[in-house]
Amino acid sequence: MATSISGSACSSLFHLHHFNTCKKLPRRRSYSANCNKGDGNGVEFENEKKKLYLGMDFGTSGARYALIDHQGNIYAQGKRDYPLYMKEEKMDWIQSWKDTLFLLLDDVPVSLRPIVASIAIDGTSATTIIMDSKSEEPLSRPFLYNESCPDALPLVKSIAPTNHTVCSGSSTLCKLVAWWNSYDSSKESVVLLHQADWLLWLLHGKLGVSDYNNALKVGYDPEMDSYPSWLLSQPYSHLLPSVQEPGTKIGCMKEDIRTLFGYPKDCLICTGTTDSIAAFIAARATQPGKAVTSLGSTLAIKLLSTRRVEDARFGVYSHRLGDKWLVGGASNTGGAVLRQLFTDEQLEKLSEQINPLEASPLDYYPLQAVGERFPVADPKMEPRLHPRPANDVEYLHGILESIARIEAKGYNLLKDLGANPVEEVITSGGGSKNEKWTKIRERVLGLPVCRANQTEAAYGAALLAMKGACGNTTFD
Repeated sequence: MATSISGSACSSLFHLHHFNTCKKLPRRRSYSANCNKGDGNGVEFENEKKKLYLGMDFGTSGARYALIDHQGNIYAQGKRDYPLYMKEEKMDWIQSWKDTLFLLLDDVPVSLRPIVASIAIDGTSATTIIMDSKSEEPLSRPFLYNESCPDALPLVKSIAPTNHTVCSGSSTLCKLVAWWNSYDSSKESVVLLHQADWLLWLLHGKLGVSDYNNALKVGYDPEMDSYPSWLLSQPYSHLLPSVQEPGTKIGCMKEDIRTLFGYPKDCLICTGTTDSIAAFIAARATQPGKAVTSLGSTLAIKLLSTRRVEDARFGVYSHRLGDKWLVGGASNTGGAVLRQLFTDEQLEKLSEQINPLEASPLDYYPLQAVGERFPVADPKMEPRLHPRPANDVEYLHGILESIARIEAKGYNLLKDLGANPVEEVITSGGGSKNEKWTKIRERVLGLPVCRANQTEAAYGAALLAMKGACGNTTFD
């Protein structure tokens, strides 16, 4: 059963340095626990040395946690919607993410917190926070994952290699350059953090630490395991964080936080990754040719390849995963578009009436707003969701099939650019639950499509936490 923050805990929360703005906490939460040795409230373990590993996923619309043991069994999991806070007529993401982090820490069953050995967090790729290291305050609102800074693109292209990953208006480097050129005050004590870096910093307190998955879009070279010389020669290079392998221990949880929530003094905080990488890790696809499509608010595809492929013209980039590469990209199409048009109940009922073996004649490009990242990198691309037929079943069928076509175009593009051919597609995210959509995608892709046993990025983050604590280097 879900537990709420106790009065004493809630009171203590607002005295923390990083949680000092009292706001009404959101009620909406989903929680479940699976404790094999006990009732979830007073768990008894046969082995007193039992350790658990906590992963948190901060996605585009909400956050989740998963708590696992060394065998990968889930002991508890839950989710939170981001509370809607406004600041100067805009969403206050900093406060929303901060509150959600502490709410998730409190959602973990009290009886399990003392045996949490380590924590890792994934966040949205290229979501960028620029902070003053002295005041420890952000110097601007966050640049979100899908924001584009086209004015900075010509300058970035002038210093980076042709078709490099950073040569996209939505790259972290473009966001950094845009901020650098617009900020007039002193920049000596400034540091750049990604969303996951910042959230982890709240827990360990060591400012300026990142991982090579998050740092890819700011220009870090995971093959050379360093920032390239063309980037280090820039006047803003001192803002760049130090980079570690995902799942590397940074330090222990800060004392004020661990004592407040009841976590052990040796609870390790480990470097994280991006949300789509965490979803791939959760799916445990370990052979080249295996691919994972994450059908969440957006569409992200990742293909395990022996060859690194990058081409900013199409929004294609490669993340390092051990001795292999995760080649892929992230489109702005996905579930968020569906939620704009249909309720969850409508999606379920309408999907049941779709014949997935029949191709839809409707040709859409479903986007929430103007702009696409992959498989077409075009910040000016307009959404295309018309004409709308009178029959909503036909309309939904057309949208689902159009998203599947975008997915197929993405995988074909990766092959054309030199990645290993796709042999099987594993699906994670909320869209993996729609069986009719899975059959549509199988037909459009011409490939076997299955649902991952573990579909949540939070599970992948928990595996990274385990790696940090135990030194594991594989996820199979």
